[in-house]
Amino acid sequence: MNKALKYNSILLGTAIFIFGFLKFFDPFKTWFHIQIAKSGLPPFFIPLGMAGEMSVGLSFLLATVFRERIRSLFRPVVALAAAGLIVAMAVAIFVHLQPEVPASVLPLGIKPPLIPLFFMLLAGLNLFQLRRANFRSTRTQSVSIVTSAKSARGVTAAGSGTSRSRGSHSASPSTVSRVR
Repeated sequence: MNKALKYNSILLGTAIFIFGFLKFFDPFKTWFHIQIAKSGLPPFFIPLGMAGEMSVGLSFLLATVFRERIRSLFRPVVALAAAGLIVAMAVAIFVHLQPEVPASVLPLGIKPPLIPLFFMLLAGLNLFQLRRANFRSTRTQSVSIVTSAKSARGVTAAGSGTSRSRGSHSASPSTVSRVR
């Protein structure tokens, strides 16, 4: 696993889980309720946002911590968590851009959506790292398949020609017909 993907997943998982968890407690609870109400989103976005942030955060953390045990599931789980985070941050950007939502109820009191854009960028970086790792592993598998196919045919790895072991002479079909 590449270090950027590992540390980025830990950072995203920790931060997003904490953001979701803090929404259960005041003043964050009140701020979040005001954000949703003033932005015109339906009230069910309150529990949906809280559960979404905590589940995305846990997905990043658990997938990274248990990556050796869930090798085949690691990439899909992290990709799904990153995609979920991008959606959640798109909603957060929407909320930030609503004129009725006061800056006083937003994270750090910052009206421009810098924080959601930052987390969206980090989630995109995770998707890029996953794609890059997938491309590298696919390319490595392709090279090993080609190399083993050449070895099976008796072609050297450098492709400089055939190498036959002693006693294994192959005859062409025309030679076989002349021998009969």
